[in-house]
Amino acid sequence: MERISLVVLLAALTLGTTANADAPDTMRVDYFHSGNNTAEMFSLDQVVVEPLPWTGNMSQPIDKTSRGKYLFEIINPDNGNVAWSRSFSSIYGEWETTGESRRINRAFHESVRFPAQESTFELVIKKRGPGNEFAEVWRIELDPTDVLVHRESAMFAEHVVAIHKSGDPANKVDLLLIGDGYTADEQDAFIAKAQELTDVLFSTSPFKERMDDFNVWAVAPPAAESGVSRPSTGIFRDSPVGATYDAFRSERYVLTFDNKAMRRIASSTPYDFIEILTNTEVYGGGGIYGLFSTAAANSEWAPYLFVHEFGHHFAGLADEYYTSSVMYEAPTEITEPYEPNVTALLDPENLKWKHLVAPNTPLPTSWPKEKYETHSIAVQKVRRQMRADNVPEEEMNKLFRDNQEFAETLFAESGRKGVVGAFEGGNYQAKGYYRSAQNCLMFTRTEAFCAVCAEAIEKVIDEYTVQE
Repeated sequence: MERISLVVLLAALTLGTTANADAPDTMRVDYFHSGNNTAEMFSLDQVVVEPLPWTGNMSQPIDKTSRGKYLFEIINPDNGNVAWSRSFSSIYGEWETTGESRRINRAFHESVRFPAQESTFELVIKKRGPGNEFAEVWRIELDPTDVLVHRESAMFAEHVVAIHKSGDPANKVDLLLIGDGYTADEQDAFIAKAQELTDVLFSTSPFKERMDDFNVWAVAPPAAESGVSRPSTGIFRDSPVGATYDAFRSERYVLTFDNKAMRRIASSTPYDFIEILTNTEVYGGGGIYGLFSTAAANSEWAPYLFVHEFGHHFAGLADEYYTSSVMYEAPTEITEPYEPNVTALLDPENLKWKHLVAPNTPLPTSWPKEKYETHSIAVQKVRRQMRADNVPEEEMNKLFRDNQEFAETLFAESGRKGVVGAFEGGNYQAKGYYRSAQNCLMFTRTEAFCAVCAEAIEKVIDEYTVQE
């Protein structure tokens, strides 16, 4: 592992290739996203030029995967041409599906990043509506030469460590691991954990086969205290990134709501994607497409959490489990989800992963659903009580191990191993939604992605890389 100084990093980015020597600056628009479950509003915070040049794939300026709830476009107002676009999801987009959004208004800080524009441009944000079509919800004209455009410095560059380097960031997927809740004396422990979890990612297909398409960077601004907040147990920390358990009042959901702090840290290094590693043992994590993912780095289940949550953030994969409690309200009607690994099966003849389904595979596809549900629901009841009693984490880990052993044994006996079909149960719902495989890393705490999820991941890798 190599600690990268700002001078070395800038040299690598600006002198690495002829193409990158001409790379534009990195521009970021910060804004506030507010409202409730029936109305939303966007308000400009600031336009920022980050300290490092743009390292994204300039050969693919238009998003081809469209995995998110939202889409932003950078538009030339003179001719209406789209210069850049990317789909994404957001904390607001999740929050508006919770019961709280029926009672109060809230505001969340968000950002979009893109190659800096030379002249006045329009930022347009669109949101999915009926039929999953994107419709405009905000448009603003911005002048990149405005005197109030803020220029950030790379104030955390001295903490950046290269975990895995494959080549020019402009041609690679750049994954940034940010440590939260690590003191100055725990920096070596963070780097060791970052290396360990990077190795786990690259031992998991399809990342294993595509590891040469990635660079991995790590940075952990020193915290005053070890750990991050866990409000349900009275633990509060002013950690540098602001990661916290109990997001949306779900004890295992870890997010940061301090987007500006996260972006300020991240801008000191190249990045396309971010995973936040919390210096905690209690099981927890989260992942939002195009925003970030989180994982409790010291949990026994950190390897699973790291990869599972990254699947959400990186490829827009939906959760396939449905027996665990979540804060999202059930949909009032069943519609086809936009995520690539779940379906409402409203049109079996045009199943989105039909090309991976073997002839004569029945749709829907049977599996031991009743046995799985009966056992899993009972386990979740025990889990809730154990969390309420604040039992030692090892007791919770044993519950998870026993539950996974039951599931693996049940699935091995079903005769559906490796079958691609439409298995009812997924997207947090027991009925009406279907996943593509009996088991997958997005369903249980297993170690492998199903074929559909793996294919979805590869498509994103292709969009962010330039083959040399």
